[in-house]
Amino acid sequence: MKEYTLAFLAGIWAADGLSLLLAPRAVINRVREATALTPHIFRWQILAIAAGVALFILGFDIAYSTLWMITALGMIAKGLLLWLGPMALRERVLKWCLNREDVDYRFWGLGLCTLAVLLLHALGWIGQE
Repeated sequence: MKEYTLAFLAGIWAADGLSLLLAPRAVINRVREATALTPHIFRWQILAIAAGVALFILGFDIAYSTLWMITALGMIAKGLLLWLGPMALRERVLKWCLNREDVDYRFWGLGLCTLAVLLLHALGWIGQE
């Protein structure tokens, strides 16, 4: 079950990363629309927090464990900020994040794809002979 949970997380990272690599402007425009039309969308950040906690617990004894601990803490912090953070701070962070150049989003996408590949490698699903 542990491997499938982490592989599911890697799949989410890969899908998000590929979408940011291939169509960053379309993805960000959709995120911008969603945050404007549904201000309560940040309640869903509980899922990012839960995924971060799962990564922290389940990634403790696999390869690159330090990377998974740091990534998990980042996921938890981001989720808490967007879910429970002060509205003024949340709006400043969102304004900064949603007004970047396309190349910035592509670098984020590349980072997410890299995390996905590293997690699948740590699980032994790819790169093992």
